[in-house]
Amino acid sequence: MDRMQTERFVSRLTQNTLALILAGGRGSRLKHLTLWRAKPAVPFGGKFRIIDFPLSNCLNSGIRRIAVLTQYKAHSLIRHIQQGWGFLRAELGEFVELVPAQQRVKTSWYTGTADAVFQNLDIIRNHRPDYVLVLAGDHIYKMDYGPMIAYHVAKGADLTIGAIEVPLEMAKAFGVMSVDHDGRVTSFAEKPDHPTPMPGSSDTAMVSMGIYVFNTLFLYEQLIRDSDTPSSSHDFGKDIIPLAIDKYRVVAYPFRDEEGKQAYWRDVGTVDAFWQANMELIGVTPELNLYDQTWPIWTYQAQLPPAKFVFDDEDRRGMAVDSMVSGGCIISGATVRRSLLFSNVRIGSGSELHDCVVLPDVEVGAHCRLTKVVVDRYCRIPDGMVIGEDPEEDAKRFYVSKEGVVLVIPEMLGDRRHYVR
Repeated sequence: MDRMQTERFVSRLTQNTLALILAGGRGSRLKHLTLWRAKPAVPFGGKFRIIDFPLSNCLNSGIRRIAVLTQYKAHSLIRHIQQGWGFLRAELGEFVELVPAQQRVKTSWYTGTADAVFQNLDIIRNHRPDYVLVLAGDHIYKMDYGPMIAYHVAKGADLTIGAIEVPLEMAKAFGVMSVDHDGRVTSFAEKPDHPTPMPGSSDTAMVSMGIYVFNTLFLYEQLIRDSDTPSSSHDFGKDIIPLAIDKYRVVAYPFRDEEGKQAYWRDVGTVDAFWQANMELIGVTPELNLYDQTWPIWTYQAQLPPAKFVFDDEDRRGMAVDSMVSGGCIISGATVRRSLLFSNVRIGSGSELHDCVVLPDVEVGAHCRLTKVVVDRYCRIPDGMVIGEDPEEDAKRFYVSKEGVVLVIPEMLGDRRHYVR
């Protein structure tokens, strides 16, 4: 099969695929960042939100039938998708459809990832897809789903699981699998205390990315069976996959880049991981290239003026070094080093920021010093405040992570207005 035929084959597969993005989790490991928003709505990378990455992957892969399943604290997520993702044409069968938890078949919230899909089976049936692509809405990566679906078809699989390799200690937080020489999954354990290493390795395990390709009829059968099982927790990793391995063809799809190496993928589920993934972006050649015009990350684009740096005196110079600064920011006689500033951030005269991630619409007063701080949206840092230099003092007012990252939200500064974030 030549290249043109191959591309046409893949495009037909993606056209007949419905993507379901699971965006209803609590995201409790992100602590106060998810106090008033769902995890997929958390800002990332200077101008995006986490949900923009799986959505952009779908669009760039040719999958234009997408349903986003929401549940907890979904208002800002829903508003973001309405504002930034309403450009698809329903007349062409394209859509990003918001599907809130509606108790359509049960009088309860979603009790697990599988239950979230089961409660919306009637919606899936209405779209009549050949394949269903199930995605987590809370990971950062760029991936063409087309080759994965083609791999699924070529392998004659009932279910295909996207897989990456991680250090054995990290594997405890994921679904860990073993595969045979043909890529067929032979075992699967969700978040095991003692992960099984890959063959030939003592310190690496193969884990699930939370990305699944199902044959649609197979998905229906498994979800209905699972729903009728009282002892089930109704979760893909804990229930659906382990039971499917012995009776059906379940294969793993290794996620690799064009050179065959482990591709970029980040679970930003903790404050430390969130800070680190943002910090990686300010490097000279970060693994995640946000400037890649062949694979754009789409998002809601606010109409903002350019970033501005004012004053050039010896003791009052507006400057940013080794940093990313978004539109609408004003750095007024302040110094920003190795930091990432989201939109509409104001930094007052004489202030210094080092290794900080500052979310949108923040005001930092004059003569402040912030080091290794994540500042949530709408915070107003008063003049002269010092954060990130004394862990014991910081812990009295703010959240301090295991790695020493300080998280500040408006409520910790006495602001109880509970903004939509």
